[in-house]
Order: sequence, then C-alpha cells, then structure tokens
Amino acid sequence: MRASRGEGVSVPAQHTRDGGTPRRHQTAARSARPTGHDVADAAGVSQATVSLVLGGKWEGRVSPRTAEAVRAAARTLGYRPNLAARTLRLGRTRTALLVVPALTGEFFAAVHQGAVEVATSHDFGIVLYPSPEGIEKTPDPFASARTALDGVIASSMAPDALATLRGEGLPLVMLDSDEGDCDATVNVDIADGMRQVAAHLLALGHRDVAHLAADVDSWTFTARAEALAHALRAGGGAVVRTERAALSVAGGLDAATRVLAPGSARTPTAVVCDDDLLAAGALKAARRLGLRVPEEVSVTGFDDLTLATAVEPELTTVALPAQRVGAAGMEALLAVVEGRPPRPVRLPVRLLERGSTGPRP
Repeated sequence: MRASRGEGVSVPAQHTRDGGTPRRHQTAARSARPTGHDVADAAGVSQATVSLVLGGKWEGRVSPRTAEAVRAAARTLGYRPNLAARTLRLGRTRTALLVVPALTGEFFAAVHQGAVEVATSHDFGIVLYPSPEGIEKTPDPFASARTALDGVIASSMAPDALATLRGEGLPLVMLDSDEGDCDATVNVDIADGMRQVAAHLLALGHRDVAHLAADVDSWTFTARAEALAHALRAGGGAVVRTERAALSVAGGLDAATRVLAPGSARTPTAVVCDDDLLAAGALKAARRLGLRVPEEVSVTGFDDLTLATAVEPELTTVALPAQRVGAAGMEALLAVVEGRPPRPVRLPVRLLERGSTGPRP
C-alpha cells in the first residue's frame, strides 16, 4: 500500500554480517569534510568573509574580532582550504622553489626552516632543490616551471646559475648573493662581519695574517675577501696572504698546513677562515705542526655552525642569522607575488669571541 505524503515510511536498518554500519555508509562518513559554507555557518558570516580571512586578505575589510572568529571556526571544524580549487581560481600554485648549493649544509638547513615557517603561515609550500656549488647552470626541475611554481628563492648562488628558471619569467629572490637580475635580495652584512674579525685581530696585535679563502666562485666569498683585505690594510698595514681552499675540513687542513709549515717565508700569527669548516681544518693543521692555539697562532671562523663549539679550543667566529635570512626571503617573495614592492634587507651579524684567538705571540 502506498504511504500518504504525511506518513513516515519505516525502512529496515541494513547491517553488515557482523552487525556494523553498512560499508557504503562508512565510506560516506569518511568522505565528508568541512567546507567553506560550514565555516561560514559556524562563524555566523558570509562565505565571502571566510575567503577573505583564510586567504589572508581581510585586513581593512574585516574586523580583527570577526577574522579570529572565522579562524576559530576553521580550527574547530578541521577545515582545510581546497588548494587545487584555489589554484584554478587564482592562477597560482602557492608553491615556491628554494634552490641551495647543498642539502646537507647546516646554514642552508636553517635557511630552509625559516622559509618554511613563513610559507606555512601563508598556505604556501616549499620545494627544496640542490644546485651543487651554486655556480653551474641549474636545470629546470619541472617540465615547465612557470606552470608549477609561483616563484624562486635562491641562496648563496650566482644569478647566472638560475638562467633556466629566470627565463620562465618567474619572480626571483636572491639570498646572500649579488644584487643582479632579480626581483629582491636578502643579504647578511658579510663585509661588516669580516671588518669585525679584522678589528678583533688588530686589537690583539696581529699584523701577519693568512686568509683561507673558500675556492668557490660566488659573491659571498668574494665579499669576505675584499672586506678583510681592506680592513686589515686600513687598520695598520697588516700583511695578508691568501690561500685558496676547498670548502671542507680537509680543505682547511691542507691549506693551513701550507701556510703554517716551518720554512714559510713569513709565518702568520693569525689564520682567518671563510667558514667554520675551514677553521676546524686549520686547528687540526696547527696541532699536527705542534703549534698551540691561541698561544702561537690564532684562528677564526665564519658562520657559527654547531662545529664551532665542538672543537677545542672553541672557535672565535661570526654568527650569521640563517633562519632569519630564509624567513625574510619568503616574505620578499610573497610581496613580489602579491604585487607589493619588496624592501631590500640587510641583516646584521656579530663576532663571537671564544678561545681560538689571543694576543700576538
């Protein structure tokens, strides 16, 4: 008999063999996910307001109280924006490429961490891509970078190394690099770091200095060499001998052995290294040659890696704010992508005086 419109129709419950919920109902429950409409209803606002708040474009258009109500509703519901739909709507992938010379370097790991923290807060993703030495041409890691990325952040590299990606017309932010053909730069004050090293050694009476220069053709190491030479000459006519070294502990060991070995025309009383890895090698060379540090020779590093306090004596070195570099780089890229003028950034550095330097013998 057909039920009338006002009568309820009783449908027997269908159970699985073990008495549980039917599989199709379980699938439906699992596939249900909160939508922007759900967030709007929970917060008591329109979906347009939800889009503004969660898209980071609410300032000046939505009150802070309402914005927080929307964010709270999204957190409570476990809402996540549909990034694929947003990409189609805005023509953006919300993905940035971070290119670094090496994936294993402590400095670059901190740069990556800083960039990721800022990117995550803006619903961006970071793809990490290595380019050994940072001076060779970097192949395009995607069939068409233009369609896969919103922009590129490159750390401690020559602009020419990114010719392929730059040719795609992608926004480019350079970190710790020359201000070349790019949209924005974020640098640390490398020159001031070397000036601080020079002033420290001159104050200790050193006039014969060896410079272990990293054998890498990039702006950051050129800037270190030029700043050191100028500061030592200007501060009292110190003699500087430059020795090229592979950027490793072994490279520092070999180069320092050459400049500190007995019979050298003029044995330095201080060894300035472009990197803490080179400085660790210089400490090994001094010990093997029977030279006491810092009583007979002083050694300085650069970067303040974990290694700097793992050696004995601990290294006098220049601390670089690597994590802040990555964060500022991502902020600059966001500004370029959103059509805002990025501001040039130069972050300060500081000398950390430890046990590897002392008065001239």
